[in-house]
Amino acid sequence: MPFSLFFPSRKVRPIVPENQTKFTEFILLRFSEKPEQQGPLFGLFLGMYLVTMIGNLLIILAIGFDSHLHTPMYFFLSNLSFIDLCVVSTTVPSMLVSILRENKTITYADCLAQMYFFMVFGLLDNFLLTAMAYDRFVAICHPLRYTAIMNPGLCGLLVLLSWTISLLDSLLHNLMVTRLSFCTDFEIHHFFCDLAEVLKLSCSDTLVNFILIYILAGFLFILPFTGILFSYIQICSSILKIPSAQGKYKAFSTCGSHLSVVSLYYGTGLGVYLSSSATHSSWKSTVASAMYAVVTPMLNPFIYTLRNKDIKDALRKLIRRTVSSQ
Repeated sequence: MPFSLFFPSRKVRPIVPENQTKFTEFILLRFSEKPEQQGPLFGLFLGMYLVTMIGNLLIILAIGFDSHLHTPMYFFLSNLSFIDLCVVSTTVPSMLVSILRENKTITYADCLAQMYFFMVFGLLDNFLLTAMAYDRFVAICHPLRYTAIMNPGLCGLLVLLSWTISLLDSLLHNLMVTRLSFCTDFEIHHFFCDLAEVLKLSCSDTLVNFILIYILAGFLFILPFTGILFSYIQICSSILKIPSAQGKYKAFSTCGSHLSVVSLYYGTGLGVYLSSSATHSSWKSTVASAMYAVVTPMLNPFIYTLRNKDIKDALRKLIRRTVSSQ
């Protein structure tokens, strides 16, 4: 989830009378208002969207069809790929449609829906990366007990808990937004409805909203991130105890792809937070958010494909099976 959701800059606005005119639409400000740039932007984001969809779908199909990959690590990876598909599908298609129609408005209900699902899938990414870190911790630090600990019941429970917490947390934030009033400023300086940007537009008192963001951020972001750090500290400690260099490399290679994805996920998330808090440029903040919401899900399949021999072998088998069946 973007850091801007956890630590947005709060603007105090006066409370308006209850009998204000009810609005029905927000205005989403795109990357550029220049007509000559809309075509290249459409092509760029359409290309990234298609690459993301194809790459993550191939990983899901490869894991599903190859019985050798029916392990906890690849179970979490297939779920992560599915969530990445959902993340880009929440934001990019609506942006592409707005470019084609040259319509920057989004209804209040659609904005709430987009904001809700983006928060859900952002949190799920966070939880799944934590579960994958725990899986690697057990595999490297407790290899003899790996099968007993990472059993199908525990893996399913971790995914179920991730979905439940993400759905409830996002629902709470959305319900808190519905109690707010919006007066005269309806322009969202973003290419999608982001919670922090929507709260900035409210003319109601948003203190309770921000208190909830700060409190829940501690449980739903800081604790999982701490769990990932703890897991990798233990992993590094165990790897250093391995006497042979080949053994160290083999142990580290099993978690290298995940570590790369974690670095990309939290690195782009940090970029969103820094760009939104350290600069007043909405364009820079929008670009940083695009890196998080679009580029990261696109790169994840390449990271796992290029660095993982099992995935590459499974993809070759899938392609051969597809070609031979035609």
